[in-house]
Amino acid sequence: MKLLAKFNLILLLVFAAGGVLISQLAHSYLIGSAKEEVQAQERLMMTSARSVRDYTADEVSPLLQQNPRHHLRFLPETIPAYAATTTFAKLRKDYPDYTYKESALNPTDPEDRATGWEVEIIDWLRDHRDEPEKTGERPTAMVPALYLATPIKATKECLECHGTPAAAPKALIAVYGSANGFGWKENEIIGAQIVSVPLSVPVANADRAYRRLLFFLLLTMIAAIVALDAAVYWLVIRPLRIVSDTADRISRGEKNVPPVQIQGKDEIANVASSFNRMQVSLAKALKMFEEE
Repeated sequence: MKLLAKFNLILLLVFAAGGVLISQLAHSYLIGSAKEEVQAQERLMMTSARSVRDYTADEVSPLLQQNPRHHLRFLPETIPAYAATTTFAKLRKDYPDYTYKESALNPTDPEDRATGWEVEIIDWLRDHRDEPEKTGERPTAMVPALYLATPIKATKECLECHGTPAAAPKALIAVYGSANGFGWKENEIIGAQIVSVPLSVPVANADRAYRRLLFFLLLTMIAAIVALDAAVYWLVIRPLRIVSDTADRISRGEKNVPPVQIQGKDEIANVASSFNRMQVSLAKALKMFEEE
């Protein structure tokens, strides 16, 4: 096996071992980074939903409650949760993988009642009132999902509709009845805002980045091998070949073979200088032999 082939084999083994290690570490890092990116997106959406709730409670609801129709027919637009859910539904046109739900233990609308893992999240938020949010993974029928949950606290304004059935607006009772959504206490955590996204979303993002990384890693490896091969050829193999060809010419009995011309002060140049001195010594010895 020639020197360049041996050199390439060593490089390939080194790059292969390093590539496997780097790719494994990079894939783990990219998965974690993609999850963080998705959770940052969830926080942005949660902040948007909370802003819509606050705006509805502070600005929209007081105005709509002054509308005479509010006392005759229930207007869902006065409810902050309705505004946040409706706004998020429009947002899903651009982010179809994300879901938003306001789950409560005792909601007015049965569709908002917390079930299974949502109850566990609300109980956790109740037990950790100092924690502003809870994040994690949950199983689904298809693939696991990442979620971000923040607590919903009952305010004084909430008690106007959720305190007692007697104090609630008659229009609300006419739509939802008096069996659910009452008995809330001020500052009590009654539910949670939950944004979820399938785990396949960050995994897909990480896989795309991973494929790009492998492509550029392979491209860099090929470029490095080509550059190193060129350097080895011009700095090692070519000078040694010149020395070897000169030695062959001398061994075949040629006379007046010019000395090897290799510039530099490295080991190859030292070999060439030693060879030239040997050639001179050999020529003198042959001349002395002929004279005798």
